[in-house]
Amino acid sequence: MQQIVRTIAIAYNNLPRPHRIMLGSLSVITLAVAVWRPVVYPPADDTPVTVKEAPISTAPTPNQTVMSPQTIAPEASEPMDSESIEQPTPPVAIPADELGTTGSDDSSVHEYVVSTGDTLSSILTQYGIDMVDVTLLADKHDDLRNLKIGQQLSWAVNDDGELQSLTWQMSRRETRIYERGDNGFKERVEMQKGEWHNRVINGRLSGSFVQSAKAAGLTDSEVSAVIKALQWQLDFRKLRKDDNFSVLLSREILDGRSEQSELIGVRLNTGDKDYFAIRAADGKFYDREGSGLTRGFMRFPTMKQFRVSSNFNPRRLNPVTGRVTPHRGVDFSMPVGTPVLSVGDGEVVAASRGPDTGNFVEIRHGRQYTTRYMHLNRLLVKPGQKVKRGDRIALSGNTGRSTGPHLHYEFWINQQAVNPLTAKLPRSEGLAGQDRREYLAQVREVTPQLKFD
Repeated sequence: MQQIVRTIAIAYNNLPRPHRIMLGSLSVITLAVAVWRPVVYPPADDTPVTVKEAPISTAPTPNQTVMSPQTIAPEASEPMDSESIEQPTPPVAIPADELGTTGSDDSSVHEYVVSTGDTLSSILTQYGIDMVDVTLLADKHDDLRNLKIGQQLSWAVNDDGELQSLTWQMSRRETRIYERGDNGFKERVEMQKGEWHNRVINGRLSGSFVQSAKAAGLTDSEVSAVIKALQWQLDFRKLRKDDNFSVLLSREILDGRSEQSELIGVRLNTGDKDYFAIRAADGKFYDREGSGLTRGFMRFPTMKQFRVSSNFNPRRLNPVTGRVTPHRGVDFSMPVGTPVLSVGDGEVVAASRGPDTGNFVEIRHGRQYTTRYMHLNRLLVKPGQKVKRGDRIALSGNTGRSTGPHLHYEFWINQQAVNPLTAKLPRSEGLAGQDRREYLAQVREVTPQLKFD
């Protein structure tokens, strides 16, 4: 090695002086370029940022129900290119969901209540089901083209996301089941012949709402229906001991047993305030004046629409590993420092940093909806903070596993990622005209029945 260095030095000294100067200059410039990295500053944002911080209690009040936390953290939602990627983001502690012990753990089974403008295609494709499966099902069974508001669909998929079965509850008495076979989907019809009876169930909180409701006589599905009906008005984790509730149900009795039920109305009193939710003819719940209970959502998490650099694709095939690595959100290309907005009212359940997601925020909107925002430059909210639709929650960035400045945005319904650009967003519209008059007549009939013991 020393001989090589000595030889290079002799050759360099033998060069003419101009040549030595030129060679030395080129060496210095090459070294500087190799080690230099530009410093990128986010563009100045002179618009004042107002951050509303909700106090986070460290200890429960004497009568407050305490929920045990569960760990939830956004997975790395962008395709992995090799096995050498850093480990996923450490779990972030998030308040436990009130329905954590009542729902099914099978993430391959999904439920949906038909709403205005829905078709079989629009419902299934937003959950990532291939249009080929939808066509195979609908072409053979034409009745599925006539879905009606308030009817319930549930379906199951296999590990590859292929549709395996669909259950269509057409009415209280008739349910149609479509199961995949060698020659497409085969239909099976189940008819219920029981009698429906209305019943009022009253209860008082002693422990969690789920435990108290079950002790009062509600089934798991009935508890779930109550929570979903009231989820936009109150936080069930913050109910207190001795709060009262009254539930009006219609149950189908067959051979002395309750086969199924439908929630008609519910009243819950907490903090000396009554909360009502009453079902209308369209299958949705409204307050006593006919106003919608669901909070509306914005389509985009920014003040203006930016270019989509990577689309939602639940079955994206990684060209390097050959494995299916879903891209569960949409990437918007935007400058670092762009204000990121909450698309709806909700509660911040995570505001942290991970090696793949970078700085990220997760917001829960009621019981069914969750949104996630990743690769952020700066966080403007904290876990436990309440936010409104349009509030600034962060500034966009290029942190984590990112190839350029952008925002990765995800929209989840019932713990299932859907395409944020095509998902049917809930609306907060109320009833009007004849629909409202009929509903108010029903309210006058239902409200007196919702009495506390």
